[in-house]
Amino acid sequence: MDKKAMKKLFFSNKMTVVCTILLMVIILASLLAPLSPYDPDAVNVAEKLEEVSKTHILGTDELGRDTFTRALYGGRVSLMVGFAAMCVAVVIGTLIGTFSGFKGGKVDMVCMRVVDVFLSVPSLLFIIVVYSFMPRNMVTLVFMLASFSWTRVARVVRAQTLTLKERDFVLAANALGVRQKTIIWRHIIPNLMPQIIVAASLSIANAILDESALSFLGYGVQLPMASWGSMLQSAQQYILHNPILAVVPGTMILVTVLCFNVLGDMLQQILDPKLVK
Repeated sequence: MDKKAMKKLFFSNKMTVVCTILLMVIILASLLAPLSPYDPDAVNVAEKLEEVSKTHILGTDELGRDTFTRALYGGRVSLMVGFAAMCVAVVIGTLIGTFSGFKGGKVDMVCMRVVDVFLSVPSLLFIIVVYSFMPRNMVTLVFMLASFSWTRVARVVRAQTLTLKERDFVLAANALGVRQKTIIWRHIIPNLMPQIIVAASLSIANAILDESALSFLGYGVQLPMASWGSMLQSAQQYILHNPILAVVPGTMILVTVLCFNVLGDMLQQILDPKLVK
């Protein structure tokens, strides 16, 4: 599909355009969070649980911290964790999936059984157990999230690799004596990029959801650092008296994950011409 057809398909779907704009606004606002005049962690008990006003456009929480500012900083943390976990998961999943599909036979069987084992384990429960014995920091959180999300990427990549390795250009490279590593890096992986990009967009959404769930349970981002999940945790006891404390982070999670999922579907249509009607 040429660039003009891609643009036409993209702009023909209004939902995709809206989601792209919303994501750009959320990412830009999170990056510009330091421009806020308020410190996201500064406690001011005299202004606790204030309603929406000109001074605090989304009010304040139980410690007098500006809700809007904490939502912006929470976006920085949630998006950073999502993108970092996606990068690690995509690298691991692509390498294992490509190797498994290209080798085939017993190697493929062993790799896929390992993937099945990871998929059969309740990821959040396992992360909570392991997290109890490890340092609670961002690096640990990212690698724990990536340790389970790579399996989805590996299955997609492996299935596509099984098809690609039977194509004429791969068979010709094998006949010419090209090394297997060279075939994988120069022929297989470049042709897997459409599937990898789609899997990456969906991995970000899943990582944000998992991080939010872990932070809500107290095993993710640690207080007083703001993330959308930790904001929901703090807001649960005030939800009846000041529901905006829960509505703001909940809406941000909903909108962000929805936008990434919609963009993932659109990217799949754009990058895979067989899906275009």
